[in-house]
Amino acid sequence: QVRLVESGGGLVQAGGSLRLSCAASGPTFSGGAMGWFRQAPGKDREFVASITGSGRGTDYADFVKGRFTISRDNAKNTVYLQMNSLKPDDTAVYYCATSTSQLASRRYDWYDYWGQGTQVTVSS
Repeated sequence: QVRLVESGGGLVQAGGSLRLSCAASGPTFSGGAMGWFRQAPGKDREFVASITGSGRGTDYADFVKGRFTISRDNAKNTVYLQMNSLKPDDTAVYYCATSTSQLASRRYDWYDYWGQGTQVTVSS
């Protein structure tokens, strides 16, 4: 089993920054690809960013390109999402997820384990 614990969410003004962290643990964690998704009230869960197991490949949703950066520290089994120039539309619960594959995907069903989510609220 794999456990993912997100942290770093909170309330920030528009234009501000937050850094989310997601720590993975568990005997079956294999250092696979990781992704960040988000879900706003009344909306479907949507892809935000992903990173391959090696960390060499990243992918971003168009609406966060140039503002968000995903990275990982495999020695710490942790993935990060640096969020800059935040907008009120970025308000959502942010979830991290990991796959047993080293390859990443934008599909939420690609990922096998999910964290509990962390709330990000951006005020105007």
